[in-house]
Amino acid sequence: SRVFLLGPSHHYYTPKCALSTATVYKTPVGDLPIDLEVIEELKATGKFESMDLRVDEAEHSMEMHLPYLAKVFEGHPVKVVPILVGALNADNEAMYGRLLAKYIDDPTNFFSVSSDFCHWGSRFNYMHYDKKYGAIHKSIEALDKMGMDIIETGDPDAFKEYLLQYDNTICGRHPISVFLHMTRNCSTKIKIKFLRYEQSSQCKSMRDSSVSYASAAAKVDA
Repeated sequence: SRVFLLGPSHHYYTPKCALSTATVYKTPVGDLPIDLEVIEELKATGKFESMDLRVDEAEHSMEMHLPYLAKVFEGHPVKVVPILVGALNADNEAMYGRLLAKYIDDPTNFFSVSSDFCHWGSRFNYMHYDKKYGAIHKSIEALDKMGMDIIETGDPDAFKEYLLQYDNTICGRHPISVFLHMTRNCSTKIKIKFLRYEQSSQCKSMRDSSVSYASAAAKVDA
């Protein structure tokens, strides 16, 4: 009955997480009311800032999920809790993870965590290439899969180590880290499994560029 949205901030700098000030998100396939009660509950912790409406409207990371959610939950009364995740340090990732963990234990809550994977090429200032994998796109895939495997273990510290070592340009690194800390701190045992991986194009030369996409599902590990 409630969907928490965790998305990275692309245009607005904040070292914190920010809450939406809107009351409803409109989509072409139906509107999603915002759960003002939970927003107030989170605001009361004093750990969140409020997101300006202009910042909210400019940010695409959560917006991309809205039509799908509206379609999937069509005919069901569902509310959303949008949380913009800023450039958090490791301590804050853990703090927000602890703070939000209890919401995982409520089976009526669903979580939608937004991220792309590797942004590769000179325009992204990222050109990590390990020749042992052959073509560039194979090297990118190996790098992404390494990160995906670590995320599946549910270990936020190992994921942090991976990011420090390879600096993979995963735009939702902070939302993913917060979610991993949430699964570590909740009472419910959660299993994460990656379902699909794609690249926008297959890089073969240093002049090419691509963005990787991966989807995963997290569910109660019975």
